[in-house]
Amino acid sequence: MLSLRADEKGILPDRLIATLVKTGVVIPAAALDEDQIQPASIDLRLGEIAYRVRASFLPGPDSTVGKRIDELKLHEIPLGDAAVLETGCVYIVPLMESLSLPPDIAAFANPKSSTGRLDVFTRVIADQTRGFDRINAGYHGPLYAEISPRTFPVLVREGSRLSQLRFRRGNAVLTNDALAALHRRERLVDSDAPDLSEGVPVGVDLVGFGPDKFIGYRAKRHTGVIDVDRRASYDIGEFWEPIRARHDRSLILDPDEFYILASKEAVQVPPDYAAEMVPFDPLVGEFRVTTRASSIRASVTRAPADGAPAQCWRCGPTRCRSLSNTARSSAAWSTNTCWRAPTPSMAAASARIPGPGLKLSKHFRG
Repeated sequence: MLSLRADEKGILPDRLIATLVKTGVVIPAAALDEDQIQPASIDLRLGEIAYRVRASFLPGPDSTVGKRIDELKLHEIPLGDAAVLETGCVYIVPLMESLSLPPDIAAFANPKSSTGRLDVFTRVIADQTRGFDRINAGYHGPLYAEISPRTFPVLVREGSRLSQLRFRRGNAVLTNDALAALHRRERLVDSDAPDLSEGVPVGVDLVGFGPDKFIGYRAKRHTGVIDVDRRASYDIGEFWEPIRARHDRSLILDPDEFYILASKEAVQVPPDYAAEMVPFDPLVGEFRVTTRASSIRASVTRAPADGAPAQCWRCGPTRCRSLSNTARSSAAWSTNTCWRAPTPSMAAASARIPGPGLKLSKHFRG
């Protein structure tokens, strides 16, 4: 089991997740893949069979997912040799990982970023729960993925990884004052005066980048099947069409279409912290999206075993702003540039609509 002080709270990093596996807190049905444990999460693998069900469901406090599957399933789909999951359908897949959580550690799931970019609606369900993607401390039992492709039909197989699981001990979400102090030290978002009252806000660029004024992509309809296990092997033009800025800096979105839009700001998450997306707040604008500017949680990560300070992957200095490998850039700023100074603004008069943002939590530091 983990040996943690009472005051150690936050998101568990890869070294502690590996300990959870070794001590039987995470119980895999087969040996883990070499890259399955990520810096602050573990990927969850699909099991050998998918159940097409009538509709999305939660088991509730007095039932199990397996019992509800028996009541609602339409047919079973073996995944051993791969199978296509069609758009507009709902599938439940038992996962290869189950849990035996201690009473002081909870878990929460979210789709992998690659899953989100394919518009595959994915949530994790546990037995006797009232909500998706949240596994209470002390839970013992199996995990299931609810999968519903929205735009592209996808090819999956046993072992495909669509979701990831993070582990949290206590409440480590940063207060507004702590978040503001962290921004002063680390410059979390490329904005001169960000509103950090509810996390780190991120806007959507409506000015565009380059001579073509590129701002994002719209998904095509009636495309071919996408194999979720193939990486960087599809031509963008087969599935996406570019969106360019309008002269009046407006953007008309069809609620039935799927879009990927470039952010106005560059954002970084320091290496001692973890971030998660939080629901969009309609009070900050009329743009309806499923996530609001990410709020940064301060997750607590243990320092490297040898005690060596982290080095920037490009320039080497320990105080370079590029320390975080989760730093992301807007289209106007090259990710090859170290974040030593404020990044260039896309345009002073750029229009802005509210978009997703980050909530920060502290990592464990040993």
